[in-house]
Amino acid sequence: MAFERVLRWALVAIAIAGLSAGILAWLAGRPDLAHLCWTLATAPVVAGLAFSIVRDFLAGRFGVDAIALVSMSAALALGQPLAGAVVALMYSGGNVLEDIAVARAEHDLRALVDRAPREARRRVDGRIEQVPVDAVAVGDRLLVQAGEVVPVDGVVISDAAVIDESALTGEPIPVARARGGAILSGALNAGATFEMTVTAVAGESTYAGIVKMVTAAQTAKAPFVRLADRYALVFLPVSLALAFAAWWISGDLMRSLAVLVAATPCPLILAAPVAFIAGVARAARRGILVKGGGALEALARAHTVLFDKTGTLTVGGARLLSIEVAPGETAEQVLLFGASLEQASHHVIAGAIVQAGTERGLSLKLPERVTETMGSGLRGVIEGRRIEAGSREFVMAGGPTPEWATRAIRRASWRSALIVFVAVEGRPIGALLLADELRSDTPRAIRLLREAGIARIVMVTGDRAGAAQAIGAALDLDSVLAERVPSDKVDAVRSEQRLHPTIMVGDGINDAPALAAADVGIALGARGASASSEAADVVILADRLDRVGEAIAIAQRARRIAVQSIVAGMTLSILAMLAATFGWLQPVPAALVQEAIDVAVILNALRALSPGYRRSGPSMTAAAGRELHRNHLALIGQLDRLRSIVDALDDATPEGAAALIVEANAVVQDQVVAHERDDEGHVYPQLARVLREGHGLSAMSRAHREILHLARLLARVAEDLPTEKVDRYLIRDAQRLIEAVETLVRLHTAQEEDIYEAVAAR
Repeated sequence: MAFERVLRWALVAIAIAGLSAGILAWLAGRPDLAHLCWTLATAPVVAGLAFSIVRDFLAGRFGVDAIALVSMSAALALGQPLAGAVVALMYSGGNVLEDIAVARAEHDLRALVDRAPREARRRVDGRIEQVPVDAVAVGDRLLVQAGEVVPVDGVVISDAAVIDESALTGEPIPVARARGGAILSGALNAGATFEMTVTAVAGESTYAGIVKMVTAAQTAKAPFVRLADRYALVFLPVSLALAFAAWWISGDLMRSLAVLVAATPCPLILAAPVAFIAGVARAARRGILVKGGGALEALARAHTVLFDKTGTLTVGGARLLSIEVAPGETAEQVLLFGASLEQASHHVIAGAIVQAGTERGLSLKLPERVTETMGSGLRGVIEGRRIEAGSREFVMAGGPTPEWATRAIRRASWRSALIVFVAVEGRPIGALLLADELRSDTPRAIRLLREAGIARIVMVTGDRAGAAQAIGAALDLDSVLAERVPSDKVDAVRSEQRLHPTIMVGDGINDAPALAAADVGIALGARGASASSEAADVVILADRLDRVGEAIAIAQRARRIAVQSIVAGMTLSILAMLAATFGWLQPVPAALVQEAIDVAVILNALRALSPGYRRSGPSMTAAAGRELHRNHLALIGQLDRLRSIVDALDDATPEGAAALIVEANAVVQDQVVAHERDDEGHVYPQLARVLREGHGLSAMSRAHREILHLARLLARVAEDLPTEKVDRYLIRDAQRLIEAVETLVRLHTAQEEDIYEAVAAR
């Protein structure tokens, strides 16, 4: 392939040099030397083209290049080397442009190779020795230190191990492996040092299999076929028929040559590459790296998109979902103590808890005398009080589980969430529920795909079925395939490919085989594994999922322009051929006319550099969007308190229930109502100037009215408390109102975030 590229550049250089030298010789009064230069400029291109046509024909491919071969050969045979040289320059230059457009980045999967461990720590006779990973045998005992990648498949022989398998399975939260539990190569030790027994050598382990699958899939992928060739079966016989008709009408072979020169398929050769080059450049401006025109054309034809879940549709890590509190406690205190203590840990879950506390504006305290039990939890002292955070067994030390904690565990199970309990002086005060969550731009990304004509959207993930189904339902996907290992993802891609052109979108090492197998693999390269970027045809450099839909829209526009250019070029060429048929164009003028057609085709194809549309009206600034997001984060903290009040009302005394209802009403009136009124009076007028139609905004205002209505009802309940008997019926009514406000505001806030995401300037 490298030799062919060098040869094509050499042929262009020869054509330019020969044509230029011939023109200079002609001007110097040496027509004989000029003819020789033009012949020498044409002959190598003819020879190279003849070899290429024979090779392609033997491979079952036949395109419009045959017209160029006939016209150049006829020009030389009939003593018209200048026409032949012009055609040679146009043809060889078109090939070079095509090479630039469709050349795909060739990578040797350096990222996969670099990440794979080259050495292992093997225990031999009571001592630890470092050996090459290829020297490890089944049955060997290995030591895997914290932060190291597991070198081969095996089983745990220590008491326990905490493993991050997100790069392999897509599961975002580290998992604990007890003694005897299986561990896959390529996983990361997210806990303390552990020992394992080898069950498979390096070449037969999971990680090596992933590398093999990527390599095999890339090798099997069909080469890009030029868009122009699809029109060859029509254009080629028409050209030859007109050339024969010109000779038959006039008996002059020069007319036939003029027809063939005018028919030289440079519009076909140039239109698609130039349009796709422009499309690739346009995509690059938007942070989308497309590896060649072939990938861009395949994007434009896509029917089905498969998404990985973790790190692609979701944020790819633990995020705070909710805070469960014990009676008499507050969500703010639970998060404050939990986040303050977790500052002393480097665990991924600890980072998520600390981030949640920081985002909600809490002033975290400095923990002291912290001890950590890997995989279980932490203990420390904050402002003189003993704080614990971790699993139920760690925090409650085998004691009885309070009713509120049982409810929290049940809710965590429903939501496929991890639960971290927090205790003060040995008394549990609450629990933090954490799980993966949708990226903020995911709903918009799915909507853009639907608008781009994608008919089928599927999620394929290594995560648990419950978590996957919840995400699929939230996004209204066409299908959800859960608990899929990398080989299963490849099978899913191939199943969809049998029906329609298919795109795979992912970000992790476990996605690399499927990315390589798909018609187009799209990797989120901003923070994903570099192996997926190596295997993919398209890399989203910006950390935005909605760029996937934008990439497809750019590709569709580039393909439309390419087709338009081809059709226009063919039409103009046919008109030129008809003129040559009737003797109105001689061979050299016909070549110049064809050159003018080429310039027009190129200029039209370059339109793919532009977006093709203009956003009407102003846009919301990124700073304004961030401010609205901060306001929502502050509101979420108040909603957590409302949820705690709803739970606390279950067992509250009449006096306690009255106090809780009054508190809930104060939160709703002072925080929720104030926020919604500010949205209606200040934020929505800004949005109205940005949005092109107001129907969606009217629906959002309808939600405001419903929230305010529920707030008024709750205020009535709170105002009547001094005169009403606080019985279980009143408490139940209050619970329903508070829960309705909390649920509706959460949903409404999420919808507003989607709108802000869509209209913010980027």
